[in-house]
Amino acid sequence: MMTIDRHREVGTLYVVSTPLGNLEDITLRALKILGEADCIAAESVDHTRVLCERHGIRPKLVSYNQHNRKTRGPELLRRLKSGQDVALVTNAGTPGVSDPGVFVISQALKEGIRVCPVPGPSAVTAALSAAGLRAEKFMFFGFLSPKPGKRRKELKTLEGQPFTLVFFEAPHRLVATLEDMHAILGDRPMVLLKEMTKLFEEVSGGSISTILSGLGEEEEIRGEYTLVVAGGERKKEGAEVDEEVEAMIDHMLKTGGMSVRDMAREISAEAGLDYRSVYKACIQRKRTI
Repeated sequence: MMTIDRHREVGTLYVVSTPLGNLEDITLRALKILGEADCIAAESVDHTRVLCERHGIRPKLVSYNQHNRKTRGPELLRRLKSGQDVALVTNAGTPGVSDPGVFVISQALKEGIRVCPVPGPSAVTAALSAAGLRAEKFMFFGFLSPKPGKRRKELKTLEGQPFTLVFFEAPHRLVATLEDMHAILGDRPMVLLKEMTKLFEEVSGGSISTILSGLGEEEEIRGEYTLVVAGGERKKEGAEVDEEVEAMIDHMLKTGGMSVRDMAREISAEAGLDYRSVYKACIQRKRTI
């Protein structure tokens, strides 16, 4: 296992992934780095102290968050240039993803300071792993705009994307966001994940309208939410199913294991064809085989 090198003139910025909720979801390497680093730059000092004490680490904590990043970032860079090693952590998951960590990371790279990822929990990949939607290609959007008009414009740009979409959302905006998704993206399949790895974890799957109807009153909606939404259908107007696509259909039909709908969805996304045209072709080819 790699340990921290104390004989360098310039320190290393370790980007350390920490648990989403369950404090046991942390790697052995992450614990070692947190214990050996000269300081831990934490989004929340109190939150990170609980994690460290749970694992017997006496941390040297400094605050680094959205509010103090402009002043604390240069301070962290000075520490690194003086030879200190800094472990950067967010409140949950992987730093640099929808949090202020990206600012100090980018500055460190510009200064030629070594940045070392210490991988572990990620809300994005955790959500995809439990969603049951295609994830070999996906698009992570993070938080949509809190402003209704801008949020709808953002969703409109995603309407034709064939990739699975992943979002974060705050509880007080969840209903409005789902309503906008239903209106703009259509009633697609989706999975709603609440409080992943925590005591009140919930995973709900269905159409967007089904998820909406299952939510309680807005004042009862609490927690942290990750939304995984099926991709759309990329259409080529006037495009026809050619011999290459027919060969793909024949291969899938002979291989078996997939429904005609799933076959059509996969082929239409890969070939950039209208789903209905491919579905019709699948039905016709199935009748001849």
